[in-house]
Amino acid sequence: MILAFQLVSFTYIWITLIPNVCAASHIRMTHQRCSSSMKQIWNSKQETRMKKDDSTKVRPQKYEQLLHIEDNDFAMRPGFGGSPVPVGIDVHVESIDSISETNMDFTMTFYLRHYWKDERLSFPSTANKSMTFDHRLIRKIWVPDIFFVHSKRSFIHDTTMENIMLRVHPDGNVLLSLRITVSAMCFMDFSRFPLDTQNCSLELESYAYNEDDLMLYWKHGNKSLNTEEHMSLSQFFIEDFSASSGLAFYSSTGWYNRLFINFVLRRHIFFFVLQTYFPAILMVMLSWVSFWIDRRAVPARVSLGITTVLTMSTIITAVSASMPQVSYLKAVDVYLWVSSFFVFLSVIEYAAVNYLTTVEERKQFKKTGKISRMYNIDAVQAMAFNGCYHDSEIDMDQTSLSLNSEDFMRRKSIRSPSTDSTRIKRRKSLGGHVGRIILENNHVIDTYSRILFPVVYILFNLFYWGVYV
Repeated sequence: MILAFQLVSFTYIWITLIPNVCAASHIRMTHQRCSSSMKQIWNSKQETRMKKDDSTKVRPQKYEQLLHIEDNDFAMRPGFGGSPVPVGIDVHVESIDSISETNMDFTMTFYLRHYWKDERLSFPSTANKSMTFDHRLIRKIWVPDIFFVHSKRSFIHDTTMENIMLRVHPDGNVLLSLRITVSAMCFMDFSRFPLDTQNCSLELESYAYNEDDLMLYWKHGNKSLNTEEHMSLSQFFIEDFSASSGLAFYSSTGWYNRLFINFVLRRHIFFFVLQTYFPAILMVMLSWVSFWIDRRAVPARVSLGITTVLTMSTIITAVSASMPQVSYLKAVDVYLWVSSFFVFLSVIEYAAVNYLTTVEERKQFKKTGKISRMYNIDAVQAMAFNGCYHDSEIDMDQTSLSLNSEDFMRRKSIRSPSTDSTRIKRRKSLGGHVGRIILENNHVIDTYSRILFPVVYILFNLFYWGVYV
């Protein structure tokens, strides 16, 4: 009986538990299948994403592979060991920024273009299209090492990026374009300044490669140098731009190809006429005014002479301050110093008039007698007191209080005929007795100076402008 009960219970448990176990196992298997399929889908997405990322990462390297950059040693020039590599140069001048006479240099902004062929950069192209790059690629390939001879400062413009363009053609031809500003020396000759014409040049040369490794030449001959249409300077006319070439020898490294950008500058003269020449002419003419002032007006003539001398000194100093300290005479120096000499002569002329007048008055006073002992004043002392010269005995008698009016009238009547005859003889014998005439009548110095000074200065101007212009 007990055995039968156990058998029934076992049968019941078997019947109820077996379906649940089967269902649970089926669910577990289904879950495993779903999780495995999800993993496969996720893995496939990850692989697709990684492939996309790999494709984007590889894209910059495709150009390097296309140009065989990693396969070649670009530290070596093209065709190393063979013939020199030809490098053509083309220049477009944008502006000449400044010309400095003090520093003897100029500043120029231009586009410098290099042309050469490097077969290591050739690539297949069905459309025969070139590829253009910026400054980042030139650090990985060979480029010509052009520098500027006698340059003081130079830089490549970098706004907004470095102004460098590299273009590679399928056959390996390369174009490198740079925008550069250079300050270079210009050996100027100021012997004709400011009526001068200056010849300046910018010289291009390879620094490391001599003519056995690199042949530098103008790409299009004389047409390789171009300029802006409306390029001008404040003080110069740009008369000519030309391109030329030559060789430079260095004892330690040999011969190098050198290219020249030549330009001729002719200075504007109108500025210097207004600022230098015209004031100098005015000062010289102003010094001639003293010839027309009464010789007895000592303060007027002396102050006028000193003023013109000091003004000429100021003009010379101002011109010299803006020029380099050269050891030879410039054309403007010749003009200013000759003008200063004329001004100085006008002062010396009055000194001669003053001295000869004093000598004549002393002689005339000795001939006519002495002044009263009560005052004991001679002509020179009288001049010192009242600041005036005395042309005749009449003036001297007015300064003396002890002379008799009858004696005065008698001397005047006695000397009048002799004075008239002396003047007639003076006119007749002017050419042979100039010294005696000057002593007898010193007005002749001022008379001659009024004519002689302008005539000589005009002749000097004709000679000066005829030689330098």
